[in-house]
Amino acid sequence: MTAQERPGPHVFVLFGATGDLAKRKLFPGLYRLAAASRLPEEYAIIGSGRHSPGSDDEFRAKIRSGLEESVDDLDADVLKDLLGRLTFQTSDADDGKDLAAAVRKAHDGLGDDSRTLIYLSVPPTAMESMIGMLGREHLTDGARVVVEKPFGTDLESSRELDAALKDVISEDQVYRIDHFLGKEAVQNILALRFANGLIEPAWNRDHVVSVQIDVPETLTAEGRGAFYESTGCFRDMISTHLCQVLGFIAMEPPVHLDPTALRNEKAKVFAAMQPLDPDRVVFGQYEGYRDEDGVADDSKVETFVALEAFVDTERWQGVPFLLRTGKALGATRRTVTLTFRTPPMGRFGDSEYGPNQLTLELSDSPEFGVSLMAKRPGPRMDLVPLTFHLDIAEEDPDDVPLEAYERLLLDVMRGDQTLFTRADEVDRLWQVCQPVLDNPPPTLPYARGSWGPDEAIELAGPEGWHLPDA
Repeated sequence: MTAQERPGPHVFVLFGATGDLAKRKLFPGLYRLAAASRLPEEYAIIGSGRHSPGSDDEFRAKIRSGLEESVDDLDADVLKDLLGRLTFQTSDADDGKDLAAAVRKAHDGLGDDSRTLIYLSVPPTAMESMIGMLGREHLTDGARVVVEKPFGTDLESSRELDAALKDVISEDQVYRIDHFLGKEAVQNILALRFANGLIEPAWNRDHVVSVQIDVPETLTAEGRGAFYESTGCFRDMISTHLCQVLGFIAMEPPVHLDPTALRNEKAKVFAAMQPLDPDRVVFGQYEGYRDEDGVADDSKVETFVALEAFVDTERWQGVPFLLRTGKALGATRRTVTLTFRTPPMGRFGDSEYGPNQLTLELSDSPEFGVSLMAKRPGPRMDLVPLTFHLDIAEEDPDDVPLEAYERLLLDVMRGDQTLFTRADEVDRLWQVCQPVLDNPPPTLPYARGSWGPDEAIELAGPEGWHLPDA
């Protein structure tokens, strides 16, 4: 990236700078951007929170330790420069004067054209009061504000949060971050659909019988018990990540791939979604969850969700979208599977056959798979299933994809809201999800390493889930 393409001077204000997200994602993302010369030539990073990690040197040592755990082959010069720009200033919802003074001092050192980027990684219960403080101290004046999910905990609280934001900033300053949308593979859904005449004409209810969005994890809630007790899997994953992927799958072709057109089409999908039917939702809790630190002995919080959703557009009416995600499951995957209608096959006698499927692996390096039927070699007209795999990393090994937070932080600096969630999307998704929050299904136990409760397996009907596919 040339100097002309790099963002202008920035002051980064990171709330939650000593937390888990900052350790695993934000600081590694900033380091990689610095190593690739994608950060501004001039910038400062101010961490903030209620509790000080000690002196600035102690804060830098903490961040250094986290980067050493998260990033391979650290460049000593890049690391030294990044750490040299770090300071910490305590603040809370009642008192932000010292933080405001630190930000003003940083801007004085960077010049009049420097911008403020505020990253709010704070619990939902603290979000509104922190936004109020930022407004009182004028820290939001001209700033871009990144808000971490969940965006509220239900429809009412999300609207209260949005009102608090709009009291101090405009919608074009808000960047509601959903890191799934920063993944190369999710963006590749758009390229796969809209750049291929072979695929787009079949991407509808006339040809597709079901869509599965499957995001299982082998990880447990270890170390995140308190967070899961306050949020649960449904709020953590369904109303954000999986529904946003559904939006990309189900949208109509946008006129342009710009923030307005893309988000308009995604919002139309959510407007057409039926409110979720609690009878078609399965909650589960893995055995041993209640033994995790911070978890109540009688907890009913779900660590697993499977559900059926419908989008009432001409393209998708009647096609079930099956969403599944959870902890302590049989594999860690991020897989979208489109199952196509099977043509009449009686002409092939007793040949065994299955439906054609298109699979998209939403990993850091996108992979695609297509299952087709062909004639088995030999004298008989027997069928054999074939599967084709395409790994973009193998096809183009010199291109290294940006990690999701890396990409999204760069987009905020550029002022590009394409991959961020708009207020009307958030509001509608909470409307879709609210019936389940009002009338949640029972939380059923499931064994670690399984694929969830039996009721979830049955939800997919006779075709079953694409995963497990072994």
